[in-house]
Amino acid sequence: MLQVKEIHTYYGLSHILFGVSLEVGKGEIVCLLGRNGAGKSTTMRSIMGLTPPRSGYIKYKGVTCTGQKPYLLARQGMGYVPDNRRVFADLTVGENLEISKGKPKDGKGWDKDRVYDFFPDLKKIDSRKAGFLSGGEQQMLTIARALMTNPDLLLLDEPTEGLAPLIIKMLEEQIARLKESGLTVLLAEQNLSVALRLSDRAYVIDNGSIRYHGTSKELQENDEVRQKYLCV
Repeated sequence: MLQVKEIHTYYGLSHILFGVSLEVGKGEIVCLLGRNGAGKSTTMRSIMGLTPPRSGYIKYKGVTCTGQKPYLLARQGMGYVPDNRRVFADLTVGENLEISKGKPKDGKGWDKDRVYDFFPDLKKIDSRKAGFLSGGEQQMLTIARALMTNPDLLLLDEPTEGLAPLIIKMLEEQIARLKESGLTVLLAEQNLSVALRLSDRAYVIDNGSIRYHGTSKELQENDEVRQKYLCV
């Protein structure tokens, strides 16, 4: 589904990613773990075309898509949930969803009713402006808005950051349900326990380079890697 090969990404003159490579297979949840500033969000932005890499390449569904505009990638089935949520504050919950509506590929995709079945709490606040939502409600809305585009691959950047434990537990359950529905997910996350419970495989990034790759079970059992790259 996704192949990232030896990408180098910069912000201006600052070299942020150094030869990052990773792969995500169809139907997998793969997590990208690392401390704050390790390069997780830049990797996600590079894949989504928001901060295109200067070298290396990215393939989506077997086709090179390096540097393509985000809206073109979205049309091809790539969904993106940014770490800063970026809801449309002056629009209602329902309006945020409607403007993101994409055409389902098989007639059985995501629409407003299905999203509200998935996140019942959003249905109750359909007419509330997004700027007045709590952090947890905004995160649900951001994920729901990405689902409305009917993606095949969902890039989830720090979905549990800054949320209360009860909301984190609910989001974890919902992300697991996304996998059951057949969606492929790349999850960038700091919350190690949540990420390892959800994912099939894990990559660890530190200072802009991939330092480890293995199954989630292997990482759970590797104290040395977790202590060196993931513990604060």
